[in-house]
Amino acid sequence: MGVKMTAEYVGDLHCVLHHGPSSASFETDAPVDNAGRGASFSPTDLVGAALLSCALTTMAIKAAKEGIPFGPASGKVEKDIAPDLPRRIGRLTIQITMPAGVDPSHRPRLEEIGRTCPVALTLSKDVELPIEYVYPD
Repeated sequence: MGVKMTAEYVGDLHCVLHHGPSSASFETDAPVDNAGRGASFSPTDLVGAALLSCALTTMAIKAAKEGIPFGPASGKVEKDIAPDLPRRIGRLTIQITMPAGVDPSHRPRLEEIGRTCPVALTLSKDVELPIEYVYPD
């Protein structure tokens, strides 16, 4: 059985989304470059955020299963809309700062896990997904 989510359009290009299992909710707004106010995440912003959080989460899950130490990590994503029509995401540029102390022998495996997270595998091949991994040590 899938996860149930709902959305309510409340006007002025603004939606409220609800997550059924947790009852959490958040709002979206159209971006400034597409007639919105940019008052919150846009739907395409959420795609970028989903990719980044999926990569981090999947690395942590797989690292635990494979006995690879994995501590706090962080990242950032930059979304670029393709210049051609129809309007779509053209590129999501990701930078992930890995936990300190990751053994160099584990780095290729963790990076592969991040590049092949479920969200990355779901996105169209037309979306460029450059990912840079930064190791603080």
